[in-house]
Amino acid sequence: MQQRTLGQDGLAVSAIGYGCMGLSGSYGEAQDTDSAAVLQKIVDLGVTMFDTADVYGDGHNEELIGRALKGVRDQVVIASKCGFVPLPDGTMTVNGNPDYIRSACDASLRRLGVDHIDLYYLHRVDPAVPVEDSVGAMAELVKSGKVRHIGLSQTDTNTLRRGHAIYPITALQSEYSLWVREPEEDVVPVCNELGIGFVPFCPMGRGFLTRHIRSVENLADDDLRLTVPRMNSDNMETNEPLLARLDELAAEKGNSPAQLVLAWLLHKGAHICPIPGSRRIEHMEENAAAADVTLSDQEKAEMDHLFPIGSAAGSNRPTIVQTVEAGQ
Repeated sequence: MQQRTLGQDGLAVSAIGYGCMGLSGSYGEAQDTDSAAVLQKIVDLGVTMFDTADVYGDGHNEELIGRALKGVRDQVVIASKCGFVPLPDGTMTVNGNPDYIRSACDASLRRLGVDHIDLYYLHRVDPAVPVEDSVGAMAELVKSGKVRHIGLSQTDTNTLRRGHAIYPITALQSEYSLWVREPEEDVVPVCNELGIGFVPFCPMGRGFLTRHIRSVENLADDDLRLTVPRMNSDNMETNEPLLARLDELAAEKGNSPAQLVLAWLLHKGAHICPIPGSRRIEHMEENAAAADVTLSDQEKAEMDHLFPIGSAAGSNRPTIVQTVEAGQ
């Protein structure tokens, strides 16, 4: 697979990465044996960047990724995150305290079974802690050899600039897809300006832009998507005509909708590396092939007009994440 470079310090990654969150139950139960087989197949497809976090499965995800990728550690880029802290009542808070960041990194290293993390993000910036302090602690992790590159996630342009002024931010990770276009207004241009890579999570709308999923009716009771307002029946009915046009464009081009939405993202900039996730090998084969899809100017313009900013009905954020972000 073609390679891309994130940040000014030359972190080379595959054009399409892999988001590991779904392997730890966020989208229904997953089996470790099956997940390990999927991860090995993804490596075989040429994917090199694997994205996890300490909060996924309360550490289970990092342990799984560490075991599955142990034999190919020198071939892959492992990205992890800290900052989300689960609370006993089932909600979450954020923590950007330097001491917390140091201890969280040590715990992630143990779970992953590695001597360094290639790309370490602050999952959310803590409003109670200056970003300069948080990024300063992450910079110390780089200097100590525990981390190679650092990133921020789902933050605003002012905070991104402040953090980057303390230590070069290699990548910003935020939700960005055909029906979540808001990053184009602010953070994507700033990443271009500062030479920061952009890593879109949920690049295929949590599966809905692939058209493999048409409603939430058949999802498991513990599936995170049940808490996403955009995916309730009323909003999906409103969004369906726009999604149906995506089907038409994909059929006209001879690609799947999943390949088309990933190719669209890749054409938005050479610094962009989306991280789709799936537990099905055939879907990841489909996704990986998107790296070779080219779009004409007319095709890109048609897709741009499918979901203008604000056109999709319903919030795209899970309820638990909305609550945390509202406090930032």
